[in-house]
Amino acid sequence: MTLMLIVFFLLLFANVPIAFAIGIAGFFFFMTTSDLANMVAVQQFATGTQSFPLLAVPFFVLAGHILNVSGITSRLIKFSNLLTGHLTGGLAHVSIVLSTMLGGISGSATADAAVQSRILTEDMVKRGYSKGFSIGVIGISSLITSTIPPSIGLILYGFIGGVSIGDLFIAGIVPGILMCFTLMFTTFIVSKKRGYDEDFVFQKPSFAEVLISFKECIWALLFPVILLVGIRFGIFSASEGGAVAVVYALLVGKFIYKDLSWKNFKKAVIDAVEDNSMIMLIIASASIFSYVIAFENLPRSFSEFLTDLTSSPTLVLLLILLIVFIAGLFMEATANTLLLTPIFLPIAEQAGVDPVHFGILMIVLITLGGMTPPLGVTMFAVCSITKTSVAQFTKGAYPFLFAVLLLILIMAFFPQIVLFLPETFSGA
Repeated sequence: MTLMLIVFFLLLFANVPIAFAIGIAGFFFFMTTSDLANMVAVQQFATGTQSFPLLAVPFFVLAGHILNVSGITSRLIKFSNLLTGHLTGGLAHVSIVLSTMLGGISGSATADAAVQSRILTEDMVKRGYSKGFSIGVIGISSLITSTIPPSIGLILYGFIGGVSIGDLFIAGIVPGILMCFTLMFTTFIVSKKRGYDEDFVFQKPSFAEVLISFKECIWALLFPVILLVGIRFGIFSASEGGAVAVVYALLVGKFIYKDLSWKNFKKAVIDAVEDNSMIMLIIASASIFSYVIAFENLPRSFSEFLTDLTSSPTLVLLLILLIVFIAGLFMEATANTLLLTPIFLPIAEQAGVDPVHFGILMIVLITLGGMTPPLGVTMFAVCSITKTSVAQFTKGAYPFLFAVLLLILIMAFFPQIVLFLPETFSGA
């Protein structure tokens, strides 16, 4: 087990793609132990993706790409700008509101940040915002997609941990909205302090303009609502909901927005295949790793270690979240979810932590790791697209990072913030 972890981290820091680093390290364990046949590793790799609930992932990824090529992003930007563009730090607020709405479409923080950094960064810099601040708010605000349905991270967590994906989707709504307001408040404070938009002439939109723009976006904004209602009331499962989402995206793109051409559809399919290939390869490789974790009884060892340190459920939760956050600094979110869920979820449940509550906190922290040095995938994406240094991004992002960490602590100490909605709906 120790040798496997050493091989894994050596490959990780050698910039080997995460799927291959996990897979090679897992195979290395089987080759160096006499307790398990090598064929078991091959079987785990082959069967790792053979699960009905996992069908939700490729379907939701495809649905998000179809809606994006159907012109929905430009409509949402216009609507976001009308809602918040007139505020101090207006374009930064636009980015945050856009992330909240795109979270119900893309399900991917990196995809959201990449789209926004291409579209908004130049305008933000022209308006007087520093480049670090501009890409910092774009990067951190994309974190909202980790909780707003259909979050890919929540689907994977629910699949690995045997937790209701419907409950996770409902539980993510309030944290997502709170994150939106927390980041907007931080944006307002920072913008006031730095004098952003002091010379900008604000033009508050009329109610009619907002209403017209809202009507243009209504079909995209209904997407997560239909999804939640369908799953919660048993109309379809999470996996079937992914297929419904694809059909819905096709109908909206072709017959309502009328922007879905054959060329755009082919681009959406190609992009979805590329994304899904990466995700499924990580899942298959992580299946070997997860098998080794179970074989070595790692969850029990970790549990005994943590309970020896403290018997307080709250402190156990905070220690787990600290480890999860540190892991997120070095590894990609999908891989972290697949590797850490089987280790820490049993410990959290043993400490009396609700699995839905723990799942929301864990996925937010893991995704946040992608927006921080040294190896944040989302951070590298926005820095690469905007040709900005990691130092600039870090300097611009730190106020938002601290604001999000404070919100996570509040949700950790007050679980009802997360559990209020799923408990309300389950009791209905």
